[in-house]
Amino acid sequence: MRQLLLGLAVLSLGATVRPSDAQDTSAIDRGVRIGIIYRPGVRPGMVVLPVHAPALDSMRTIVSRDLDYSDRFELITLPGGDSIRVTTAAPGARPPAAGGAGRGTGGGGAAAATTLNYPLYQALGADFAVAVTPAPGDTTIVTVHDVAAGGVRRELRARLPALKDPGFRLVVHQLADRVLEAALGVGGTAATRVLFVLDGKVYTIDQDGADQRLVSSSDHQAMSPAWAADGRRFAYMEFWQGHGRLFVQEVASGKRAPVATTGQALDFTPAFSPDGKTLAFSRATEEGTDLYTVNIKDDCCLQRLTVGRFYDNLSPTYSPDGRRIAFVSTRAGLPQIYAMAADGTDQQLFAPFDYGATGSSNAPEWSPDGQTVAFHRDVGGTLQVFVLDVRTRAVRQLTSVGRNEDPTWAPDSRHMAFVSDRSGYRQLWIIDVETGRIRPLLQKSGARLPAWSPRLPETASSTP
Repeated sequence: MRQLLLGLAVLSLGATVRPSDAQDTSAIDRGVRIGIIYRPGVRPGMVVLPVHAPALDSMRTIVSRDLDYSDRFELITLPGGDSIRVTTAAPGARPPAAGGAGRGTGGGGAAAATTLNYPLYQALGADFAVAVTPAPGDTTIVTVHDVAAGGVRRELRARLPALKDPGFRLVVHQLADRVLEAALGVGGTAATRVLFVLDGKVYTIDQDGADQRLVSSSDHQAMSPAWAADGRRFAYMEFWQGHGRLFVQEVASGKRAPVATTGQALDFTPAFSPDGKTLAFSRATEEGTDLYTVNIKDDCCLQRLTVGRFYDNLSPTYSPDGRRIAFVSTRAGLPQIYAMAADGTDQQLFAPFDYGATGSSNAPEWSPDGQTVAFHRDVGGTLQVFVLDVRTRAVRQLTSVGRNEDPTWAPDSRHMAFVSDRSGYRQLWIIDVETGRIRPLLQKSGARLPAWSPRLPETASSTP
């Protein structure tokens, strides 16, 4: 994050502002000058302007954090105090308050009454600026300014629930994703959650580490959570009388239903097909562990995909087009990553390894863009996260500090959650595979088996 420091005059911002009817050249108070010190980077600069209403201030905090965690911007910290007027009044309009949260008239909100002092923000190193303002009724306006172009890139509107409403955070996260899309044209991961297992129960947590919730039954031990591609359902396994029973649960209502044909053996590691109609899973019996699929749309049609004959096949993960399944098999001795067609044919080694040298490989997950498969592998007696390039079959080690396992992709195929003991305890972490930036997701010890959701759908109540 760029750090802006008040200091001796290297640049007089008042002199950089060109006189015009829409801009006030006295935006900097007399006698105050700003020196700008920051580390230049390849990412565009982003500033989220201050607001002064409790709900909107909380919203600004969440949006700022989401944009920072996207790893696509250099977040700019404004100098403190009121010496900078960050907006300038349009002709005939009342001067806005410092922070740019002025109120407009009619449906246009503040954007109709004020404009940003673009030369000022250009001098601060910003390429984009985000202003959060209230509008009549329960609508909130988020304006994305293109500082370099000197104009508004996009104006976003949403109905913001009450601050203590359970849906408040999701609406704000979705706005942050819309800001990212407006600025750079790419999808974000703010409106996502991560399922994980802690103390034998399945929980969910927002991608920024807030709002942890128990989602499985409190009466049975659970494991192996997995999301459906639409973000409206997830599946997991619960132990029932010595067997593993699979459940599919709705996100919105919390209603769940057992998966037909499961519960008579040890069924675990469910994986949804991309169209959501089929569930692949592992079934362990006395003869070994094999992969099956079941039609969960019609509650029928159990199909066996592998025949282990005293070796194990488990942990299925679908390719995004639904044509292939990557999985773990012990047919070569130690567990390694294999792949097959979705109907069980054409089974072959997927991730190369050296016989006698490469350790066990487990927990594969296909990236949403279909280009890579993440998994963990034993390296010198500890586990590390690896990434397999699907096209070239090249394998790249991603982690090296501590024990790292159970990788799961974010919907942008750029971020990944995983379990690591790098802090001394087994905790959930997130890594940006492009920059290598790592941040903790959950500070509690003992979390495991994370599963990152797709982008969660908007609700009708959040759209004006």
